Amino acid sequence: MGKAYGFGVIGAGMIGAFHAEAIKQLPNAKLVAVCDQASGLADQFGQRCGCAGMSDLEAFLARKDIDVVTVATPSGTHADIAIAAARHGKHCITEKPIDIRLGKIDAAIEAHAKAGTCMGGIFNGRFLPTARLLKKAVEEGRFGRMTFGLAYGPWWRDQEYYDKGGWRGTWKLDGGGAFMNQGIHTVDLLQWLMGPVKSVKANAATLAHERIEVEDTAAAVLEFASGALGVMACTTSMWPGHFRTVEISGTAGTAAMADQNFFFWQFREERPQDQEIREKYLQFPAVSVGAANPSAGMTADGHRDNFASFLAALDAGKSPEIDGPEARKAVAIILAIYESARTGKPVEP
Repeated sequence: MGKAYGFGVIGAGMIGAFHAEAIKQLPNAKLVAVCDQASGLADQFGQRCGCAGMSDLEAFLARKDIDVVTVATPSGTHADIAIAAARHGKHCITEKPIDIRLGKIDAAIEAHAKAGTCMGGIFNGRFLPTARLLKKAVEEGRFGRMTFGLAYGPWWRDQEYYDKGGWRGTWKLDGGGAFMNQGIHTVDLLQWLMGPVKSVKANAATLAHERIEVEDTAAAVLEFASGALGVMACTTSMWPGHFRTVEISGTAGTAAMADQNFFFWQFREERPQDQEIREKYLQFPAVSVGAANPSAGMTADGHRDNFASFLAALDAGKSPEIDGPEARKAVAIILAIYESARTGKPVEP
């Protein structure tokens, strides 16, 4: 095992609690402190998690016993906090989206490069066993020529979700709606598996909610750099909410994830392990993770694996698997979707 890392969590809300639990599960990490400038919950959070509770970000970042900070604040604040972390020489793992503005993301990436610290993003869906199996199949060329990809998040949020959140549903702090907040994991998985997106053509609307500035329903047609086509659709308008689907197809195979399981795993050239994979993972989702409630069915396992990967990269002196430029990709695609929906024209991310 490498060195032990002191962690600080910024943000004492629901996601911050998952960060704290993930850190607790890592043998080479210790939660030192939590900082929350807005909610006043830092002391309560600290008492619950056995760490210091702080409200002064600069004092928090100045602590010598913190090596890595994780950011679990409203989306529009992420890059500014990441830049502050770099200024204090702290490695930084930022919740999705890494920020809602590409210029701010680039500034944060540059700040960490200059500081000699690492900046990473959180896309915990990449660490699911089924996602890893899909990625391996893509890398081995098992799909033949890639022809089509689907990312579908048919989710629901009631009006209270937006009314109680304050920052939710605003362009300034949420940066978007069903795509930027709820659907970004699904977007990331598809582009990670299918490769770069060349262009998008999209439509977006607010159909089921009041008093929000952003979309609750959106769909986009994609062209990938490989020539493959695809569709992305994400909502918070489809009651009662159902499982997320990520489907990859080509001339030699089709596989589809249903949340954490598969409902297709078919290849022209069958291998002995394929039947074992179907027996283990081919099942209808018992719980639709996050489909109607942000924390429904969610565990800290994905964050734990995401954080463990980040620490392994630090130990090896390498860039994290999901570094700043990697975490930027899904944001660029979503912003292109919004621009296309606004202009009615195809947009290149």
